[in-house]
Formats: sequence, C-alpha cells, structure tokens
Amino acid sequence: MHDDSGRGLAYGAIAYVLWGVFPLYFPLLEPAGTIEILAQRMAWSLVLMVVILRVTGGFGGVRAVVRDRRAFGLLSLAALAITSNWGTYIYGVNSGHVVEASLGYFINPLFTILLGVVLLGERLRRAQWVAVGIGAVAVVVIAADYGHPPWIALVLAVSFGLYGFFKKKAAVGAADSMAVETGVLFVPALAAMAVLGAQGSLVFGTRTATSLLLVGTGVITVIPLLLFAAATRRLPLSVIGLLQYLAPVLQFAVGVGIRHEQLPPAEWAGFALVWVALVLLTVDGLRSQRSSASLAEAAESIA
Repeated sequence: MHDDSGRGLAYGAIAYVLWGVFPLYFPLLEPAGTIEILAQRMAWSLVLMVVILRVTGGFGGVRAVVRDRRAFGLLSLAALAITSNWGTYIYGVNSGHVVEASLGYFINPLFTILLGVVLLGERLRRAQWVAVGIGAVAVVVIAADYGHPPWIALVLAVSFGLYGFFKKKAAVGAADSMAVETGVLFVPALAAMAVLGAQGSLVFGTRTATSLLLVGTGVITVIPLLLFAAATRRLPLSVIGLLQYLAPVLQFAVGVGIRHEQLPPAEWAGFALVWVALVLLTVDGLRSQRSSASLAEAAESIA
C-alpha cells in the first residue's frame, strides 16, 4: 500500500510539473497561431488516445459512452469547456500573459467551491466562505490595476471548473473520457485546419521542426491527464488538493523568472490575497478531513 501511495505521489507530481512548464512549450510552436495550435492539439490527442486504447483495453468503454446519451452529452459539454480553456491558455502564454494564466489556476479551486454552491446546492463552512471572499477581493484588486477584469484568468478558472464538473457528473474512466472528448473535437479541428490551409496560413507541413512539435501537443496533453488519473486512484483527495498548486506556482515562476513579465505592486497584492485564500482553504480542508476520519474511527470502535 505504501508503494502504491509512493507511485501515486510520483504520478501526480510529474503530471502537475508537466502542466507547470507548458508555458515553455507553446512559444516554440510559433509562427503557428492560437487556432492552429488548438486544432493540432485536439487532433493529435485523439490519435494518441486511439493508439493507447488499441494497445490497452480496446474501445468497448468508448462505445458504451457513445450509446449512453447522458454521459455522451456531458462529455460533449466537457469538450467545449476544455476547448475554451486550451484556446485561452495558448493565447495567454503566446501573448505574454503567463502570470495572468497562472492566476486562473490559482483561483480555480475557489471557483470550483462556488460552483458546488450554485449548481449542487452544497453548503460551505465558514472558512470556505472567507476564502472565496478573499479570492473575490483579490480579483477586484487586480482588475482595478488592469483597468478591466483579468479576463484570461477568469475564463481559465471558469472553463476548467466547468470541465471538472461535467466530467464528475459523467463518471467515465479517464482514457474513455479523453477519447470521447477528443473525438467530439476532431471534426471541428480538421475543419479549422482546412480553413487555415485554404487561406495559406497553415504552418503544419511547412517547417519540419515546428510540425513535429505540433504533433507533440498530443503527447503533452494526454500523458499528464493519464498520470493524473493514475494518481487520483492511489492518493487521498487532500494530497491531490495540495499537489494541484504545483502547476500554477511553476507557471508563475516561468512568467516572472523566465519570461520576465512585470508585476506592479497592486498585482503582487492581488496574488498575495489569492495565496492567503488558498492557504486558508487547504488548512480548512485538512482539518475537515481529520475530523471526518476521527468520527469514522469512533463509529467503528462503537460498532
């Protein structure tokens, strides 16, 4: 069991580190634009998923999902949500907004909690309400400095939160889910590439190195997701919750330390507020889990 947890920790850490260094990969794909990168990512992700399913368990699970109208509909919505997320992230990174993109993933846990209240009728503990309130103040502080809301961060947080919600409701295995999602996106991806080709602006096939890197978008998309799925089967949610901050921390470090994006004092203050909210959220979550575990042990001892 200990070995299994160790493997889970390794899988989760690798997945989040890969997500964290994405901002170093996408600029290598220029002069390909956001639409082509997104379309290539969709198409090559499906190709890789077909290979993986062929080698592992076959397509029985995918066929079952396609026949299940509810699950297929939810995963189609998930595909639309992740398309918005991927496209916004690629645009943010390649337009010099890596730090703002990292903010989106910092505030995503706060948005996910809010989503539970609005869509699932969940009741929040006091500390969770305080964390969400601090996060909202942080967004206002950053928006005041920008002169407008941090749209890239907000779209990333909302789209990824909705993606997780639709996936949770669908309750489909990681590989089958990914195959269905990329399958839904495949035809629009081909159509987008066809339009770009007709306009003479398709980069794929014109530069060998860039074309190979575009093919690699399938690998950098699918591998972390499969590693993450393997980690969630082996680790408690509290550990996954802590690991999830690895990616935006690395993205923030890339934006500030490598891409040399400048943060005025007001933005530092906004980020500091978000980090305070996340610390509060994490401490409350760990305390709640310990309390639940203690109650379960007490119930077992009485039984």
